[in-house]
Amino acid sequence: MPPNTRKKKPSAAPTLNSQPQKTRLWLMYPPKLITTPVVWELGNKFKVVTNVRQASVTDEIGVVCLELEGQRADIKTAIKWLERMGIKVEPVEINVIES
Repeated sequence: MPPNTRKKKPSAAPTLNSQPQKTRLWLMYPPKLITTPVVWELGNKFKVVTNVRQASVTDEIGVVCLELEGQRADIKTAIKWLERMGIKVEPVEINVIES
């Protein structure tokens, strides 16, 4: 068969894990971590893009709505790291107003 008439193999369909995903989370910081640059560390330690959507910080607590974008496995690993740091992580249940 001449080279130009060969059939090409169909490329494999992308799997769920190969597609970047976005996840929005509420992070609740304990007082001891309020001055620690956790979001910066997260973006440097893991293959995720961080986007702060909303934040409120006092001397007693820090509450951050954080969007993470990356591979599902990388996001899961990043969330586990946050929890090990002592940060409470909750999924955002309702859409936060885009601005």
